[in-house]
Amino acid sequence: MRNILTDSIQFGEGNFLRAFVDYCIQILNKKTSFSGKVDIIQPLPGGMIEQLKKQKGKYHLYHEGLLQGKNIREGQLIDCIDKMINPYLEFDHFLKLAENENLTFVFSNTTEAGISLDDKDQFTATPAQSFPGKLTQLLHHRYKTFKGDLSKALHIIPCELIDKNGSKLKEIILELCKIWKLDDAFVSWIHHNNFYNTLVDRIVPGFPKKDLEFYKKGLSFDDQLIVTCEPFFLWAIEGNPKLLDIFPADRLKNIDVKLVPDLGIYRTRKVRILNGSHTAIVPIGLLHGTPTVSEALQDDFLKHFLSQTLLEEIIPSIDFDRQPLEDYAQSVLERFSNPFIMHQLESISLNSISKFKVRVLPSLLSYYKKEGKVPKNLTFAMAALFYFYGKEISKHPHPLKDDPQNILFFKKVWENNEVEKVVSETLSNTALWDQNLAEIDPLKDCLTQALNAIVSHNKISEAYHLFQSLPS
Repeated sequence: MRNILTDSIQFGEGNFLRAFVDYCIQILNKKTSFSGKVDIIQPLPGGMIEQLKKQKGKYHLYHEGLLQGKNIREGQLIDCIDKMINPYLEFDHFLKLAENENLTFVFSNTTEAGISLDDKDQFTATPAQSFPGKLTQLLHHRYKTFKGDLSKALHIIPCELIDKNGSKLKEIILELCKIWKLDDAFVSWIHHNNFYNTLVDRIVPGFPKKDLEFYKKGLSFDDQLIVTCEPFFLWAIEGNPKLLDIFPADRLKNIDVKLVPDLGIYRTRKVRILNGSHTAIVPIGLLHGTPTVSEALQDDFLKHFLSQTLLEEIIPSIDFDRQPLEDYAQSVLERFSNPFIMHQLESISLNSISKFKVRVLPSLLSYYKKEGKVPKNLTFAMAALFYFYGKEISKHPHPLKDDPQNILFFKKVWENNEVEKVVSETLSNTALWDQNLAEIDPLKDCLTQALNAIVSHNKISEAYHLFQSLPS
């Protein structure tokens, strides 16, 4: 018998949520008076819900790496998932999830691109196309089911890596209410739901592709959804500490869950140093022929590039005491070096354009503003990204996984292989960056130099060294 009935809906069935939120709820169920199940919604037409259904929502999670000086390699079964819904095929079942008396939380991770307004979305669609649209439909159904009962309002805790993710999600939902002309009473009820801004920090490579026999040894079923992750776990949630009364994750060992009044430095530190490093190294590493993060840290060229970028460009761009930032950067490099974590650069490349805008561009622009010059490593990473997306020119073997409009844009802009045109048109595309970067002449000039070096050399390392030798 459960002591505290606190059920959850989760938008997203990917590796991260299963290694982060679902893991957290699993051990909350075992170690505290909290007891709840998770109903998972597949947010996109293509996904893993059917495979998850075949396994009855069960899978194994393996922690691997160093934690507080101890070497850890251990697995456990996750079985807190209850219903698994594809709203594109089971719309009625999707809405019915909102009728759960004990529903308390909504979690999500739909990537940075997920929390965005689609003003062409339709309330009458089954389902709405966007994540905010689907959530609005779900909240509206709950509002109607319980006749506006304020006690049925929810705690909505997004895990997407954008600034003010909860506030932004609420803002979009309220805008959709206007576009869809939903009644004022429902809009008022929306304001009684709690939207939290959050920051999550855990490296989750996902399904192990090497040493598979080790992971499957002794399992009671053929698990096709094994997830590997590092032991490190940080979840910073901005809001009232009273949330911990119903979500007592702060009582768990080896999990760091903080309720803070302001995410501030937690977010800046993590997004720019850890995620920014990931995003910056992806196109360079893949063009260099290096498949994983840990292998990148074993390569002299890539390790030097990453260390120098962190210490000389990213950290100086952040307005905070240098020593704590350097300490965090060193811990990040150690985490990246984790030999158990086969974190594929190709998997990190998903939605690289929006990731670069959120994770790397702020460091680049802040450095430029503070130092009066363009940071050469971050600019080189941007040039490598442009080249990576010019697949017809770069001819690398990796698929481009991004918004089809972004992929089409780069296909067109690279048609004549004119570097100056690629740089100018890409920087001036405000749909990509939310600003006209072409107005920054030093960035345009430096980026043109970097991209010319890459285009004219077979090896990305040679292009980098040539670019570095050029005057700023």
